[in-house]
Amino acid sequence: MTLLLMAAGSGSRYGKLKQFDGLGVNEEFLMEFSIFDAIENGFDHIVVITKSENQSFLQNYLNERLPQGVNVDVIVQSIDDLPEGTSHEKIREKPWGTAHAVWSARNFIKGDFVIINADDYYGKPAFSAAADFIKENKQSHFGLVTYKLSDTLSNHGSVSRGVCKVDGDKLVSIEEFTKIEAIEGEIIDQTSGINLQPHDLVSMNFWVCNDKIFDYIGTYFKSFLAIEDNLEKSEIYLPFVIQEMMIQGVVEVGAIQVKSPWFGVTYYNDKLSAQSAIKGFTEQGLYPSPMWHN
Repeated sequence: MTLLLMAAGSGSRYGKLKQFDGLGVNEEFLMEFSIFDAIENGFDHIVVITKSENQSFLQNYLNERLPQGVNVDVIVQSIDDLPEGTSHEKIREKPWGTAHAVWSARNFIKGDFVIINADDYYGKPAFSAAADFIKENKQSHFGLVTYKLSDTLSNHGSVSRGVCKVDGDKLVSIEEFTKIEAIEGEIIDQTSGINLQPHDLVSMNFWVCNDKIFDYIGTYFKSFLAIEDNLEKSEIYLPFVIQEMMIQGVVEVGAIQVKSPWFGVTYYNDKLSAQSAIKGFTEQGLYPSPMWHN
């Protein structure tokens, strides 16, 4: 099984490249804890999507640490990586979004794989549940590990979340809210004014997919590039692509509901609480210190 980590972000709200900030007891990156949990659950191929200036460093860093038998590919998300037969002439500074980041790995991944953000901590139960889902489900099924909204908020500012509509163990839809904040005992999306509930299930971009997604993203991307207004700044987002696949009946998506800790480092002030949590996990024996023994 393959774990794909998206680590090409710029960390604009965090103030630095948070995916390479040492948060562990021995300065481990946050992504290393997800990689450790994945390997513990049978994943033996790690793919990381990053920027060109970080590729060599990260490839060497992971090669030196991960156990023998675990393959590592560090891949660049390039603005110029486009579907065959397409082009663009607009000046563009940012890559094409999270769906494009996943598509960048199309020549490196076969079969089932898991997608996560490199700058989030998802918890051991999430990886165990994802591995079980892969083993138990047919190739036509994708999956999404869901979390309770109240467990994913920041004390230091608003967050964006995809709120899930679920029917039993099946994902029905995701609605994006871009400015969610807890205010005076209520959870409010300040953009829409909608009140949300603490128990609402949300997506934290922990997807279980298979390689059929690459062809679909390629087709979706071609249609996106055909619209002139998209070329300068617009992006293609992974949840939108998967939701369209659901609407068209290409896949069903299971809602993988687990009780698993989650935290992220959206803002720099989130760093101290993340370090404290990781230190606690290490002291409990959930992670060795040092983490790797190569």
